[in-house]
Amino acid sequence: MNGLHVARLTLRAADRVLIADLTQTFAPGEMWCIAGPNGAGKTTLISALAGLSKEASGAISLDGRVLRDWRPNDLARRRALMPQASHDAFSATVLDTVMLNRFPHLTGWGWESDADRSAAHAALETLGLATLALRDVQSLSGGERQRVSLAATLCQDAPLLLLDEPLSHLDLHHQIDCLEALSDWSKAPGRSVIFSCHDLNLARRFATHALLLDGAGHAHAGPVREVLTPERASVAFGYPLTLIQQDGHEALVPAMRSPQR
Repeated sequence: MNGLHVARLTLRAADRVLIADLTQTFAPGEMWCIAGPNGAGKTTLISALAGLSKEASGAISLDGRVLRDWRPNDLARRRALMPQASHDAFSATVLDTVMLNRFPHLTGWGWESDADRSAAHAALETLGLATLALRDVQSLSGGERQRVSLAATLCQDAPLLLLDEPLSHLDLHHQIDCLEALSDWSKAPGRSVIFSCHDLNLARRFATHALLLDGAGHAHAGPVREVLTPERASVAFGYPLTLIQQDGHEALVPAMRSPQR
C-alpha cells in the first residue's frame, strides 16, 4: 500500500487524550490540512507521522511498512519534516542552510554534488528566495527564515512533506505564494503534503482534504469542504462561525453572537 496509513492511533498529553483511535490513510496526490485550536494535538500528530514518537511508530505505516521498521536514512529520503521553529546556532549562507537537507542523498565522503546544489537553487527559486542565496541566515527576518525552512524541506526531495505551521510569520502575500507552490509541487506523481494551519479559509482554498481536531480526542477527516464546515469548525474552536458566499467566493467568518440580556 503506497502512502501514509494510521491505524487506531491514540495520542496523549499527560493524562489528556488528544486523539483517540484514529484510522486514516493519506494517499499520494492529496494535500491535507490539520486544523484545530491551540493544544488540540496538531504538532504532536505531525511528529508522530514523521516517526518521532516511539509509542506511535507501530500504529503508523508508510508504503505498507510500519515506521519503526524503516532505517533512518531511507525514511529521510521518503518523508521530509519541517518543524514549527528553526534555531540557527551559527552563521551560514541561505544556500548552505538549504543544502543541509540534502544529507540523506549524500554518498561517499559526503560532499555535495552538482545535483545537490541544483536542487537547493531550484528550491530557493520556487519560493522566490534566489536573491537571498548568499545572505547570512541569521540576518533574515522571521518570515524570510520561515520560507528558507520550507525551501530546505523541498530540497530534501522526499515525496511526502510534513509541515508544522509552515505559514507562521508570513504575510498574506507570501502565505498564498507558499501554498500555491506546495499545491503545484503536490501534483507530480507520488507526492503528498500534510500541513497544519490556523487559517481555515486558506485551508479550504488550497487543501484537498482536512483533518479537524478538537483536542478532546475527536477528529473529522475527509474532503476539505466537507470537514471545514461552519458547524464542525464552530464546535472544534468553541466559537460560532458562519459561511459567507459572494460572487463565487466563500469565507468562514465569526458569527455575531446574540447580545446577552
